[in-house]
Amino acid sequence: MKTILFALCFLCATAAFGQNAPVLNNNPQPTEFFDHVQHASPHTMGTEGTLLGDSVYATEHGERPMSDFPMGVTATNERPLGDVARELKMKHASATKVIKATEN
Repeated sequence: MKTILFALCFLCATAAFGQNAPVLNNNPQPTEFFDHVQHASPHTMGTEGTLLGDSVYATEHGERPMSDFPMGVTATNERPLGDVARELKMKHASATKVIKATEN
């Protein structure tokens, strides 16, 4: 299995490099990697800009911030999922079970 995988990877790699040269031209064309000289050179930082653009953030009548609404379990009166799962497990364990089922 490893040899088949290696052969497949080798064939794909040679095919990828083979796509770089024209089909009917026998002249070798070496693969050329481009270099970005200024990519890591130190330069001045960009100017500071706002994420909101030109608009000014304003709240309209009736809007309230999210901090006014509690997001905890007590606000929604829901039980934790772990408690529900434990209760269902106990009901399942105490339920009557079929000992033997026969079919005619």
